[in-house]
Amino acid sequence: MPNPSDLMPLSAYLTVSAIMFTIGALGVLIRRNPLIIFMSIELMLNAVNLSFVAFSTFLDSADGQMFVFIVLTVAAAEVVVGLALIVSIFRTRRNIDVDEMNVLRG
Repeated sequence: MPNPSDLMPLSAYLTVSAIMFTIGALGVLIRRNPLIIFMSIELMLNAVNLSFVAFSTFLDSADGQMFVFIVLTVAAAEVVVGLALIVSIFRTRRNIDVDEMNVLRG
């Protein structure tokens, strides 16, 4: 089996990861829909996971790939809690605009 560094350089993986992370960050900063914001956060987490796997493969270490499982677990828990909050707010207010979500203030 050929070495992955022979097929594609590490910089290509990191470039794709940086582009994905930038798109996710712009989605968080620009969009006001909480569902789009959650998808953008997931895109950012997947960009970081791509970097972890790329470094792990090129360094011949399994540490990065094991850390990806931790990140995926945290991302799954974040989605569950976030979607529960969005559904709860939508049921009470019938609006999920982020700019108008001052209901959670004490």
